[in-house]
Amino acid sequence: MTELWLSTDWNQIWLVVVSALVIFACVILIARVVGLRSFSKMSSFDFVVTLATGSIVASVAASSTSLANGVLALIVLYAAQWSIAQMRRRSGWGQRLVDNKPIALMLEGEFIEDNLTAARVTEDDVRAKLRQNNVHRIEDVRAVVLETTGDVSVLHGDGPVDDVVMGDVRGFDPATTRAVLRPQSDDV
Repeated sequence: MTELWLSTDWNQIWLVVVSALVIFACVILIARVVGLRSFSKMSSFDFVVTLATGSIVASVAASSTSLANGVLALIVLYAAQWSIAQMRRRSGWGQRLVDNKPIALMLEGEFIEDNLTAARVTEDDVRAKLRQNNVHRIEDVRAVVLETTGDVSVLHGDGPVDDVVMGDVRGFDPATTRAVLRPQSDDV
């Protein structure tokens, strides 16, 4: 049993080498055709495509999936990503269907408890992000936002944050520059 686990024959080795190189070249080619968005994390769908691409490449390279099936799966994934990106760009309903809205976790140095709860984020999580973003004083924090991708943006410095930057963020009221303390957990 351990012999099968520790060894392989030359045909299998060549199959793995050729499959790995070809599927790698296909990923590069498809990414060049589809564009820079191929490996972005602009939406949750983009993130899923990136994960699925890695899984497909690994499956083909390890010869657990045929090269033809792997290439076909990549083409279908990237075509779906391109189609969804077009739908998101052209229609508001498409964007609402695919993306969560970003949510304010902190505004003007104050935590928004209801939004932290709705997003399942702790104050300690936010403090860690503040440190990672070189925040020295809590008074300098203008906003902390949980983005649609799961990334946390920290806006700090002098002056208020422009409404254009925060316009699509739940929990931000441009009229008062204060948190709206109504969690809307349907988008989180």
